[in-house]
Amino acid sequence: MNSDSIKARIQGGRPDWSRSIAAFSRSDTRKAVWQLANTIVPYLVLMALMVFSRVRGWPYPVTLAIGIPVAALQLRIFIFFHDCCHDSFFASRRANRVVGFFTGILTFTPFDDWKRSHNIHHATAGDLDHRGTGDIWTMTVDEYLAASRRKRLGYRLVRNPIFLLVVVPVWLSLIAYRIPHRGAGWRAAGSVMATNLALASVFTAAALTVGWQTYLLVQLPVIVISWSMGVWLFYVQHQYEDAYWVRADRRDPLEAALKGSSYYKLPKVLQWITGNIGLHHIHHLRPRIPNYYLQACQDAVPALQAVQPLTLKRSLRSAALNLWDEQKQKMVSFRAIRGRVRARAW
Repeated sequence: MNSDSIKARIQGGRPDWSRSIAAFSRSDTRKAVWQLANTIVPYLVLMALMVFSRVRGWPYPVTLAIGIPVAALQLRIFIFFHDCCHDSFFASRRANRVVGFFTGILTFTPFDDWKRSHNIHHATAGDLDHRGTGDIWTMTVDEYLAASRRKRLGYRLVRNPIFLLVVVPVWLSLIAYRIPHRGAGWRAAGSVMATNLALASVFTAAALTVGWQTYLLVQLPVIVISWSMGVWLFYVQHQYEDAYWVRADRRDPLEAALKGSSYYKLPKVLQWITGNIGLHHIHHLRPRIPNYYLQACQDAVPALQAVQPLTLKRSLRSAALNLWDEQKQKMVSFRAIRGRVRARAW
């Protein structure tokens, strides 16, 4: 959907279809409970099977094979956690906090700390003047060309697909979210410490029963695979060729949602695993819509269907897009500006 078509649907500063979208900003306890049941129960059963495979001495590749669907289910549990952070999974704020804390333990994510940074992400998505919290490090072409050699090398490392999908998930899940963020406030810090205490209790219980080695051999691959999938999802939701980045004084929330958040069209199985979060343009338009109503909202509002989908095949190209070109208004690769880097060096 281009800017003209978006503006054409604005009446008095509001889209004429905003009321239709608002109708899906409601929670359904039965749907939420059913999602928890059809995901957490098989997650725990398969996790127990992984433990059983180690206790029985099965070949470790078998354990890892079982871990793949476990990681997929853990990713889906994270979507429930994400909805709880938006107070959309349940109508009750207390229920969202309780379930959010519990699912945060399963996904190694502190509820209040992550909620804070994620809300900042929603408020600043597509804003070039307010980057750096809850998002992926993104530099403009001019910033990259003006940066020191050391900073450019660091940026290239972070944007490397292997580093992004292997090192970053390990860093976030096992280190970064175990440490309270300075200036985040006592509530966020408390959630980090409470989550750490809960994880330490789980580790202690496992060490006293099946052994700490078994626990690590089961838990670590699951958390790494799950977080790798999650980082990729988040990456392609905002890092694609025709994304949206503007200076703060020109940022339009409607365009930031519809143009700066991808409609990641996935096969039905993957859509189920990812809790419809591929409909990210809708999520950024109305964060209070729970995951179980995103597809219904997409089907009911023709304006949302006009957003160009990002297919699984096309999304793979995003891995080579590294910098935002303010002149061309699109993401470009390091290779695309190689000549300008050499010219500046001279």
